[in-house]
Formats: sequence, structure tokens, C-alpha cells
Amino acid sequence: GINAEYGLFPTMFTVRSAVRTAPLSRLLLKSSFHSSSPSLIRKTPLLIDGKFVQSKSTEWIDIHNPATNEVVAQVPCSTREEMKAASEAAQRAFPAWSDMSISARARVMFKYQDLVRKNESRLMELITEEQGKTLADAKGDVFRGLEVIEQACASGTVTMGETVENVSRNIDTYSYRVPLGVAAGICPFNFPAMIPLWMFPLAITVGNTFILKPSERDPGAAVLLAELALEAGLPPGVLNVIHGGKDAVDFLCDDPNVKAISFVGADYAGKYIHQRGSQNGKRVQSNLAAKNHATILPDAKKDFVLNSLIGAAFGAAGQRCMALSAALFVGPAKEWIPELVPLAKKLKVSAGHVPGADLGPVISPKSLKRIEGIIERAEKEGAKILLDGRGIKVPDFPNGNFIGPTIITGVKPHMECYKEEIFGPVLVCLDAPTLEDAIQLINDNPYGNGTAIFTTSGAAARKYQHEVNVGQIGINLPIPVPLPMFSFTGNKGSFIGASNFYGKAGTNFYTYTKTITSLWREEDAGHFGTVMPLLGQDAKK
Repeated sequence: GINAEYGLFPTMFTVRSAVRTAPLSRLLLKSSFHSSSPSLIRKTPLLIDGKFVQSKSTEWIDIHNPATNEVVAQVPCSTREEMKAASEAAQRAFPAWSDMSISARARVMFKYQDLVRKNESRLMELITEEQGKTLADAKGDVFRGLEVIEQACASGTVTMGETVENVSRNIDTYSYRVPLGVAAGICPFNFPAMIPLWMFPLAITVGNTFILKPSERDPGAAVLLAELALEAGLPPGVLNVIHGGKDAVDFLCDDPNVKAISFVGADYAGKYIHQRGSQNGKRVQSNLAAKNHATILPDAKKDFVLNSLIGAAFGAAGQRCMALSAALFVGPAKEWIPELVPLAKKLKVSAGHVPGADLGPVISPKSLKRIEGIIERAEKEGAKILLDGRGIKVPDFPNGNFIGPTIITGVKPHMECYKEEIFGPVLVCLDAPTLEDAIQLINDNPYGNGTAIFTTSGAAARKYQHEVNVGQIGINLPIPVPLPMFSFTGNKGSFIGASNFYGKAGTNFYTYTKTITSLWREEDAGHFGTVMPLLGQDAKK
């Protein structure tokens, strides 16, 4: 299923003895978009206690360029000793880092966001080479992460506590937010920069130290982000990076130093991490799968709706948890469905670095096969393939994991293509006789990440936002991802855990509340004079 496609529990590959090791992080930054030399494949380093180190592991995972399926790098499955060293480094760094003033920690983040901006193009190239998305989409990947760094710079305000004076005579009560200790992040493949930046900038700015496990499918951007964090002045041990699959996940869930785990990915892995981490007394936040619906009313502006659906359904090759993958056409609006086809056909499918590419490949041959299988079974279940993206031929890239935009109509709620998160450029279209029917269908769906309504009626929009049970709602806005001063508030089956990502909810996740009740009696206050005290003299004289 899709769980493996999020890059958590992969098949391991052994290092080929003929492969020559490249110099750690600096070679990692040199993306070429071309075939890797068989004699020189870059090796993804670990970051432990402020130093990039080469893993001593004998198990390595090949990283493929999804547009060519050529191996461009390898990532290690960190040894237990390496993971333990990262944990111990984070634990050692915590006392001094958490004792540093919030202003001093924020200044590191101010410098960090500047460095990320200056290295945007290098990050974009790594993302496109390892993940496959277009350069334009990679730019958005970095930018949305930058917004979280900017918000982390304001952590001093968000972590302010509360005070009540004179809860009783001479007694005051006040509270403030305190960092937990060592936190960890487990990342998916689909946003190699944004998701790590959802996690560690906020966690460390409020005083925690951090262990990051990037996706083993595309860790390059995360390693560059870590290098820039060191350049910004982050002390050794505050941020550490390990790599691997299930063994690394289990280590973070079990390690007693780790107090909180952030995860974004698929259902099975997220529920597993939540259960195992929680059993070990850790806080866990897990963003899981999604099935996001667009509800189109017949009074909506047709051209705007059609263009919005094309971008939200097929952008990033559908590999984002806020993709609009299901469209509910209310009443006569269903007559617009055929007009989606010529718009979708205009999209250029190619390697992400090719100028003008609108969508790139999906992450792996396994993912491609899974998507094609769901399309095939939809047809067998009685749906109609209005536009079929299977078997698309992309010039100059015959071996890539390409699938073109696909539109499926006549879809019913019992069909696999509706029930499953496809995670590909596939839009399923359903009919809803009334707005009430559309709301009921969405509320019956187990997922609750996001939804959107397209209408010119304020009353209909108000009814929708009030009655629909989804965490993030767009009104004439196809992908309603909140800015980081708010929080990412997916609900129902799309989220499980203690508190949502970033914003005030994210700050609360990475801190706990310490409440102090103090008594200072007014009558105990001394009376001070200006006469030199006569030390040692009997007070009665």
C-alpha cells in the first residue's frame, strides 16, 4: 500500500564495493540532474554533535532520480551506535541551549532564514533531483518552510505565560511554557524541505534539542538545511540528523531521551509511531492520509473553478496531503466536468528541471504501479476514465515514473478510487444532488484534512463552513493551508496526537506548562534606613 511509498519501511540495499565515497555534505550540494557516475555516487552524511560524519553502516539505500530511475546518491541505515550518539549529543546540549535566552535563540533563527533564502536554488535542485517535482514546485516547498522559520522567530511572544495576582491574600499564581528536552521528527518524501522546517525550527527556538530523520527517499535537502543551521550559529548537538527505515523509527519511539515525536506520512506508519511512542510515554503528533473534497455549486464562476481544480488536483503530481483529489459537482454543475479534459491535456509532463514542466514524475516505480492499478480497478468497478494518463511517453525520459493527469467520472463512495488516498495526479468526480448531500458525503468520509467550496453565495459558504466536519476549509480557495501564525489543523482520520503542527498548537506541543503559586507576606517586608548598619551589635541595644 501507500505506507511504504511515504518512505518509512523500505527494502534495504547493500553498498556496492566498487562505489567510491564522496566527501560528505559538500558533494551532496552538487546536483546535476544527470546520470551519476558509476564510480562516484554521493553519500548522504549523518549530523552528530555538530559534525557531519560518514556512517559505518553496511546497509545503504539507493536514492533514484524519479525522472530517470538512475541512482544519484545513497543514504545509510544508521547503526544503533550512531543513533545513540545522536541522542546523547542532543541530551548533552539541552541544558545550555534551553538556558539561553529566547531572544538569543531567535537571533539564530533570524540568521537561519536569511541563509535558507540565499541557498534557495541549491535546495530546489536537490529536491527536484531526488523527489522529482518541478523546480517551481520545489521553490514553493522551500518557501512554505521559510514561513515557519519566520514564525519561529516570534516564539518569545507565543510562549508568554499567564499571571493572576492575589488569587488569595499575598498569593500570586503565574505560568510559563518550558521546553520538553529532546524532540524528534520523522519526515515523508513529498516535501523534503517544508516538512523538516515544520518541525525543528520551532522545536529548537522554544528551547528543545532535536533529532531529525528525513525520508530515506530524498534526504538531500534536509541535510543541506542542517548544514545551514550550523552556519547560522546553532551549537553542536542542538540539531542532529540520522537516517534509515524502520529501525531508525523504532529507535526514536523507544529512546528514553526523546520526549516528543513529530510525524507526517501515511496511516499505517503514523498509527504505528503514535502507538509505540505513546506507550513509551512520549508526546506524538501524526499527520496521516487525506481525501480532500472540492464542492462545486452551479452558481460558482466556472472558469475559475476549472482552473483551480486542475492546479489543485494535478500539481506536484498529486503527491501532497492537501491535493484536491475528489470533486463533488452539485446539481447541474456536473455538466462542467468534460471541460476539465482539454485544460488537463495542456499540462506538460516532464522531468522537474525541464523548462515549462507542470508536473513531474511520481516518486517510484512501485508508486506508479499502485496508481495505475487503482485506475484500472476503478474502470472495472463501473467508473469511466474520462482522461487516462497511463502509459504517457515523455521525450528524453523513457525510464521515468511518469503518469499524466487522469480524470475519473461516475465515481461512487464504495469504489477504491474514492476510499483510498491515491497520491498521484488523479481527480475523481462525483455527483451530489444538493449541497446537503455533498456535506453529508464529506462528513461520512473518514478523513478530514481539507476541503473547499466554490460558490458566489455567502449563505451557502456560511452553511458549508458551519456544517462540514473537516479541519481546514477553503472558500473559493482550492488548497486552504493556513499560514504559520495559525496551525495545520487536519482532523478525523487525518490526524492523531497531542497537538497540531506549527503556530500556537505547535508551540504547545514542544513545551509544557509550569505553574507557580507564590506567597510573600506583606508583613514580612523589612523596613530599610539610610544609617550604616552596625554589624555584630546586639539588636536590642
